[in-house]
Amino acid sequence: MSWDERFAVGYDVWSAGMTADVPFFVDLALRAEGPLVELAVGNGRVAIPIALATGQPVIGVDSSPAMLALARDAATQAGVELDLREGDMTALCLDDAAGLIYCPFHGLLHLPTWADRRRMFERVAASLRPDGRFAWHALAFDYRVAARFDGVHQDAPTPHTMKFSVGANRIDIIRDDGAVSSLWWATLNEWLGLLEVTGLEVETLSGGFEGEPFDDDSTAYVFVARLRSSKG
Repeated sequence: MSWDERFAVGYDVWSAGMTADVPFFVDLALRAEGPLVELAVGNGRVAIPIALATGQPVIGVDSSPAMLALARDAATQAGVELDLREGDMTALCLDDAAGLIYCPFHGLLHLPTWADRRRMFERVAASLRPDGRFAWHALAFDYRVAARFDGVHQDAPTPHTMKFSVGANRIDIIRDDGAVSSLWWATLNEWLGLLEVTGLEVETLSGGFEGEPFDDDSTAYVFVARLRSSKG
């Protein structure tokens, strides 16, 4: 497992610094026609603002019962409807094709292998309307960050240590209580390869949520993709 359920406790503190993605995904949702789907919905941090802005229920998929319970409680408090489903994003199955499928805050990096990601991309491609979009945010590996923080204990946002396993493309976040959450980073060519083999194509690629150009110094991928055009 890439995720320890104990991370649900205090997750709001851990994710508090990530706010810039909310208006980005809300804007995509407001322009979408059809169902809205969040992969790795977590505590509903993004899905709830989207449901409020669009007036539509958001389908939220997550493998963590603890996080889904948090999302359910938060949605009730916000007075919005979320269609929360416990499941594996690599087995995504929808009754109706989606107008937008999105995954914020490095959620796709909890999938450990390229094969896992390929299955997920295949399910996304099969689940989109012809005019639908698939959007996600993931970190770009930065050796300078790894060198600075590898093995160094940090008190914020909650006490933890990060371990970078470069050969395995893996980051382990190890809390002081022993809970471990793992992320497997991917290169630009890996992301583009996944799009290519699953019938998707890049609509936009940015280095941030304000449309910053993606360049050699970018430390994040912000992708918006769509089904590949049959023209030409």
